[in-house]
Amino acid sequence: MLLPQGTVVAVTDGEKLDLYRNAGIGSELSLAAMPQVSIDDEAKGSGGRHTSTSANPDESQLSEDGFSAGVAQYLNKQVLEGGIDNLVVISAPRSLGELRKHYHKFLSAKLLLEIPKDLTGHVVGDVEKAIQAA
Repeated sequence: MLLPQGTVVAVTDGEKLDLYRNAGIGSELSLAAMPQVSIDDEAKGSGGRHTSTSANPDESQLSEDGFSAGVAQYLNKQVLEGGIDNLVVISAPRSLGELRKHYHKFLSAKLLLEIPKDLTGHVVGDVEKAIQAA
């Protein structure tokens, strides 16, 4: 997929967020790491998942859902303030589902691509390959 220059790529998994900006021109994809941001992981996730032994979600899942909700809050804010014109989200499938629950309608309009894959901690080349394959 061709990404416009300046497109922000968010790579997350429920515990970590990596942000990149496409510095490539034309058909060239060249992701540059953006500064780390602090995510409010106190945000409450949907709590929709239940463990098989209890009616309550486990703590680690609640924490991951809360982090994903915090990522969505951050991305929503950036879109609303004009800091993101085009967005790609690459996320572990479970976290992607949680992110979608919190997308603002303006964020959804800026979203070019979602890739349900866990690429946090991977080198930037792996992220570029996943985008190019989409």
